[in-house]
Amino acid sequence: EAIKTRDLAFTSRPSLRMADRLYYGTRDMVFAPYGERWRQLRRVCVSHLRTQRRVLRFGAVREQEAAALLGRVRGTAGAVVNLSDLLVAFSSAVISRATFGDAGYGLDGGANGGWAKLRKVFGEFEELLGTVPMAEMVPWLWLVDVVTGLERKARRTSEEIDRLLERVIADHRRRRRGGARRVGDGEEDCRDFVDVLQDLSEAEEEVGGVQLDTVAIKATILDMLVAGTDTTYTLLEWVIAELINYPARMRKLQDEIRAAVVGDHVTEDDLPKLPYLKAVIKETLRLHPPGPLLLPRETLEDTELQGYHVPARTRVVINTWAIGRDAATWGEHAEEFMQERFAADGEAEYHRMGADFRFLPFGGGRRGCPGVEFAVPANELALASLLYHFDWEVPVPVAGGGRPWTTAGSLVDMSEVNGLSVRLKRPLLLVAQPWPA
Repeated sequence: EAIKTRDLAFTSRPSLRMADRLYYGTRDMVFAPYGERWRQLRRVCVSHLRTQRRVLRFGAVREQEAAALLGRVRGTAGAVVNLSDLLVAFSSAVISRATFGDAGYGLDGGANGGWAKLRKVFGEFEELLGTVPMAEMVPWLWLVDVVTGLERKARRTSEEIDRLLERVIADHRRRRRGGARRVGDGEEDCRDFVDVLQDLSEAEEEVGGVQLDTVAIKATILDMLVAGTDTTYTLLEWVIAELINYPARMRKLQDEIRAAVVGDHVTEDDLPKLPYLKAVIKETLRLHPPGPLLLPRETLEDTELQGYHVPARTRVVINTWAIGRDAATWGEHAEEFMQERFAADGEAEYHRMGADFRFLPFGGGRRGCPGVEFAVPANELALASLLYHFDWEVPVPVAGGGRPWTTAGSLVDMSEVNGLSVRLKRPLLLVAQPWPA
């Protein structure tokens, strides 16, 4: 009811002290209150991420980064590989290239290892974003945030990210003056997201009555980086973990992929032929949504919900984790990983998940994620590639000399760590056996 029937009444955002601090006074789209400016920013994001032409145009980027991911796995030469780190590298590179045309942009000298620092910086950013400062609950106790170091950490993190974004924008302006473009490889429209925003700024177009200045551009770029990187690698990590613990289901999925792929590697043209893959991803999103609690909404006016009066400016938090595990909807085995639930509609479009209120991994209504169609092909391509080229097992240390680990019957530890997103507590340390051997 809050997301569909009365969506407009529940579509604003409350003022959050930490979001206001990190997002340049909420000059972005995600945390901006409802209004004409938010509508125009969302339209810009949708046109860059969601149109079929744009999704296909970034296909080369996704395939290049999937190949780079496979190369990193092969480079381990049969040793134990920290797959979690490699998935972060993949997701960071895809989102970075779509956003500002390079991977690990401006960090540690560019793409070579830059993703590692990117992960650290945005990990701290997300941790801060999930923190409620004492000053927000009891304003006159603001000094507590200073004493605990929260204020200092927020300032340091925001300054570090601001320096990165300043370099990105300055470099784009230099490139644009020289007529050079990076993303697109000769395609007709090879603009990245920063190019799109700067086109609007240089044309002096107003977005919702406000000029799109450098600060607004930086805040909007942050939306892409934080949401896109975290969503992609967290989902892939959970999918691999679930499949390792259900080897028969992993084998069935690998059989589907290896039968469908006609060349020597997976391409995006192969993805429509993999309905079981789509069912596996949907089931993972049901059990492990990127955000267990959707970002809080705020009512614009007095309204009703389930017959109860809800005053204006009421904060509403939707528990999508609980919705996805509701036994009334999913049956007595709601806590179990059973991708067969979605096998019949494996071909269904992912954007329908915002209208299927059995589970809401990307939210829904006006505040639903605009980048679903962009993120899904990256997830599918990376997962299909990893399962096509490798068989995966969990290493377990053994006593004595010789081989330092065994893989017989080992399972992934599914312990979680909570935050804005729920991740595996421990990294995925696995052994990749090339296929065919």
